[in-house]
Amino acid sequence: MKTVLKQTKYSFIIVISLMATLAFTPKPNAYKCMVQMINYSGEGAYVVISLINPDGEYEKTLYVQGDDDEWYHDLSEWWHFYGKKRENIDAITGATIGGGERSISIIEIENDKVDAGYSLRFETAVEDKEYYINDVEFPLTSENVKLKHEGKGYIRYVRMIAQ
Repeated sequence: MKTVLKQTKYSFIIVISLMATLAFTPKPNAYKCMVQMINYSGEGAYVVISLINPDGEYEKTLYVQGDDDEWYHDLSEWWHFYGKKRENIDAITGATIGGGERSISIIEIENDKVDAGYSLRFETAVEDKEYYINDVEFPLTSENVKLKHEGKGYIRYVRMIAQ
C-alpha cells in the first residue's frame, strides 16, 4: 500500500511539474490571414510570409503560397534565407494565387514575438514579371495585426484576425 501511495505521489509531482513547464512555454497564436491580390494578367503569384527579427533579418518562414520549389529562387531575398537552411516548411499550399483572387490561410506566431520589434513581410513573385521583396511589410504589434495593410505590388491588401 505504501508503494502505491509513493508511486501516486511521484506521478502527481511529475504531472504538476509538466503542467508548470507547459504553462511557461511561449505558445503560438493563430491568425487568419487574408491576402487580396490586384487584378493582373499572367501566371499565379508566389507569396511568402516571413517573420523578420528586430535586426531586419529573416527569422522564420510562416507560410508559402505555391508548392513548386522550382520557382522559389524567384523570391530571391527569401531564397537566400530558405535556400541555405532548407528548413521544413509545414505551411505550404498547393496553388499559387492569381490576379484578382484572394487567399485565406492560418499562420501561427509565437506570442513573445508580438510587440517585441518583429515584423511580418509578404514577398511576391510572378513568372516573367517583377519581384516585390516587401509587397507588404509591417511591424508585428498587437494593434497592427488588426489593421488593413495595403500592398505595393501584386497584393492589394492584407488583413489579419487573431483566432
